[in-house]
Amino acid sequence: MTFKTIFSGKTIIASALLFLAAKGNAQQWENVGTSSTVSAAGASWLNLLTTGSGNYYLSYYDTSVAKGSVQQFDGQSWSYVGGSPGVTATTALYGCMAMDNAGSIYYSNQAGAAGMEVRKFSNGAWSMLPNAAASQINYQALAVSSSGDLFAHHSLSSGTVKRYKNGAWEQVGNTGFAGGSTYVKMAVGSDNFIYVAQIASGLKVYKISVNAGSTDSWTLVGGVNAATAYSSDNSFIDLALDSNNIPFVSYVSASGDGRKLNVKKFDGTNWIQVGAANFSDSVVNNTSIALAGDGTVYAAASIWDSQNANHSKNQVYALNPGASAWNKIGGTVISEGAATFNELAVDSNNKVVFAYVDNGVKVKRFTSSSLLSVQDAEKSDVAIYPNPAADYIYVKGKAKIAFAELYSTVGQKINTVFDSEKITVSHLNTGNYILKLKFEDGSEHMQKILKK
Repeated sequence: MTFKTIFSGKTIIASALLFLAAKGNAQQWENVGTSSTVSAAGASWLNLLTTGSGNYYLSYYDTSVAKGSVQQFDGQSWSYVGGSPGVTATTALYGCMAMDNAGSIYYSNQAGAAGMEVRKFSNGAWSMLPNAAASQINYQALAVSSSGDLFAHHSLSSGTVKRYKNGAWEQVGNTGFAGGSTYVKMAVGSDNFIYVAQIASGLKVYKISVNAGSTDSWTLVGGVNAATAYSSDNSFIDLALDSNNIPFVSYVSASGDGRKLNVKKFDGTNWIQVGAANFSDSVVNNTSIALAGDGTVYAAASIWDSQNANHSKNQVYALNPGASAWNKIGGTVISEGAATFNELAVDSNNKVVFAYVDNGVKVKRFTSSSLLSVQDAEKSDVAIYPNPAADYIYVKGKAKIAFAELYSTVGQKINTVFDSEKITVSHLNTGNYILKLKFEDGSEHMQKILKK
């Protein structure tokens, strides 16, 4: 779709953008695919990936075959990667998934006493890599660097990370660096550092160079725990890196703080609160986090409070850049029944994708059922420039700006600074936004803008 920056005469602007939250209930969660349930039966240990081409990948322990399965959504329907369910030979708990820049998929799983199995899908077929661990492991993680190196974290020796190189696994940094590996998550940044988060006497995040050897040491990010976190009842944590390699973590706060949903980030010096603390309505578990290109932070969790009418159902929250209030999106709760293993992602169209288990795997996407339309009073030669913009958007025309509003692409209102001729955008993260203007002559105008 083309968005013009100059309009002449009486104009009707009709854009297939998301309907603004303040304008009604057009925003909703829709099923991804033709069925509300993606899996053939029950499932656990979900992983969700989105690609720049718009495809989604989903891995899970598949009770229909008692093995690990991987599926792909091609924009129309789901299909099994490799052609059939059951990638693994046996039971596959604690499974993880990663993808490299060439589109190869990696899947790991617990293989009983055999340790940590790792498989690769490329050129239309699955193949086995050497096991990353030789004895039984539980929590694990996979990540791939921009150069294509695969990293595996497993729970042996209180937490070990290995790098797959030249057909073999080699040690990355010292073993046992975190003192534990409960709920471990791992990511590799564009800064060529590996980031690992886990619960071990608190929530800890460590980092090390992708080129580190076995004699190098992991560094505790910030020198202190990121948070005091609850670590029972499936109180999973999650880790995400933004475009500047700033780590964000979601977690369940400690009992003294109500065991509620919390998000923090590292600002280069300290771990700081992201938005309001303990912002969920009640006790939660199964947390997840995802970051959008426009700077919106999304967090999800399941309510875990038998006194709450929505006990065991899940919720998704959004936080706009610079805001402190977390807002539920798409309704009070998402699932119909008990929801576990929540997984959030943001796709190439900046839409939130949400996977979870509720009598099978459900995958939903946040979208809009309506078109956004605004009618302008007659005006001529309204110019909005530059677009993309780094610091300011200037508006020139017959009338001056009376009021301006900015929204994220999911309809969340963002703090807006403006005067009669320009709008400040320097505080925004890179990404697409919706600008709504009202002029002193009473006319209105709405446009998509890009912050560079």
